[in-house]
Amino acid sequence: MDVDLIFRIAAIGIIVAVLNQLLIRSGREEQALMTTLAGLIVVLMMIVQEIDALFQTIKSVFQL
Repeated sequence: MDVDLIFRIAAIGIIVAVLNQLLIRSGREEQALMTTLAGLIVVLMMIVQEIDALFQTIKSVFQL
């Protein structure tokens, strides 16, 4: 597993958590929710790209 990917996902999580708390404390719950959803989507896109790369490697190894 790519350690850099883990660090990038963790960094996104930290940033989203901090922004979420700042927005909630300033009375912007809707923006906090949108920030959380955006962070989740970014992380999911990163993971989907990694899964795609894995399947491409598997296809190549088994000549599919």
